Amino acid sequence: MRQLKLAVLGMVDGNGHPYSWSAIFNGYNPQIMEECPYPGIPRYLEKEPKEKLQIPGACITHIWTDKREEAEHVAQCSLIPNVVERPEDVIGQVDGVLITTDIGFEHVERCRPFVEAGVPVFVDKPLTDNECDLKQFSRWVRDGARIMSSSCMRYCKEFMPYRASIHELGELRFSSVTTFKSWERYGIHALESIYPILGPGFISAQNSGTKERNIVLFKHRIHGDVVVAAIEDMYGAFGLLQLCGTKGNAAAALQDTFYSFKAQLEAFVSYLQTGELPFPFSETEELMRMLIAGTRSREEGGRVVMLEEITAD
Repeated sequence: MRQLKLAVLGMVDGNGHPYSWSAIFNGYNPQIMEECPYPGIPRYLEKEPKEKLQIPGACITHIWTDKREEAEHVAQCSLIPNVVERPEDVIGQVDGVLITTDIGFEHVERCRPFVEAGVPVFVDKPLTDNECDLKQFSRWVRDGARIMSSSCMRYCKEFMPYRASIHELGELRFSSVTTFKSWERYGIHALESIYPILGPGFISAQNSGTKERNIVLFKHRIHGDVVVAAIEDMYGAFGLLQLCGTKGNAAAALQDTFYSFKAQLEAFVSYLQTGELPFPFSETEELMRMLIAGTRSREEGGRVVMLEEITAD
């Protein structure tokens, strides 16, 4: 297959994906990458053997970010040949775009020019954080737009054994998963950690916390109670998973961020090559309902919010 050309578009505070994702495709300049404002990125990149770092079959050829100077720096770090003045400038130049921002209410407008031009889009998590925009994304997909969105935690290798089978645990009665930072931007990391294990069937959400300390109880049709915690400063507990059943229990923690990022991006490249989504878009819709329900419950004093209240179309 020919080499796919991709564009990286957008950068917001607290999200260094333009640096790391571009390096996973293109390789990087180690000396300049040391100047990256996210010091964890050069540390996990340097652990990877050079022959295993990059994704074959695709490269980042264009970049635009909200601040031109940031795009210039990412381009130097991650060997991107073209910095463009406007995101729309990449239309006709690339085979797909990566929207590398994680503020959900911005994503419809960031995606719109590419959806309307028929360019495939990968949207960083969360796809959206509100019902109105979820309806728009669902309409676009229904009408044939090629849109994919996920958290890298869907591909966490430490959780893969439980995606394959939870039979030995018996019937699940309680599960939990944790993250730091905000519910609106990072809650999806926790949700998408556990969703591929339990599968569709979430019924309701009840958030008994605050904007800085979200404790959300979900009810699942088959697998009982699921508690998801997103606490602003809980940096010591990103990606902790617990599964408790009638016959056994299991616990696991994210260890290899690079693996999750690379596997996520490989899934998008495979989608571009084959036209087949790696998972149904209906899963993304349900995850967005869960995220929105958690916010709505918190804002309404801890009310139990039924997911069926939130329509995707």
